[in-house]
Amino acid sequence: MPEDEKPATNGAEQDKTEPDAESRARAQRARLARVFGDVLPEQTADDRSESTSRTSADWFERERPPHHF
Repeated sequence: MPEDEKPATNGAEQDKTEPDAESRARAQRARLARVFGDVLPEQTADDRSESTSRTSADWFERERPPHHF
């Protein structure tokens, strides 16, 4: 159809057919969540209160390989 014969459309009709930026972003986030899952924890160590103070010696005791006893 030649350019001058195309029916005139107003902005409202165009909005219905073309997704806006917000809906595209929402769809993109949903697609990423389906592909990669929930990769970030709900709460990080920075958010938690310090219930016990751990030292590097405590960490070493927990992580020491059995052949180093």
